[in-house]
Amino acid sequence: METLILFLLGFTVACAGAIGVFFLKFWKHTQDRLFLVFALAFILMGVGWVVHAFTMRPHDVAPGDESHFLVYVPRLLAFSCIIWAIWDKNRTTRPVPHTQSPASGQA
Repeated sequence: METLILFLLGFTVACAGAIGVFFLKFWKHTQDRLFLVFALAFILMGVGWVVHAFTMRPHDVAPGDESHFLVYVPRLLAFSCIIWAIWDKNRTTRPVPHTQSPASGQA
């Protein structure tokens, strides 16, 4: 059972890293801070799962056994980053693109 849980934690870390790289790719193309913060959040989630894997006690593995407080610190930071990024995205004012009307005389 311990091997399966460690395998699934490793898979989850790999997926979180892939999602983080995916968001970094979007950030590189758009330079939108939201994507950068989401990438950071998913990388932090992966770090949290690595901490969880290394703080598990042998032969005391139960699904959902997260008794060490260090498991929650990266999660707290990751979810705080996500909340801040959404708040930041919604509070910023974006300039409205200026469009010319067809009657402005430009031909």
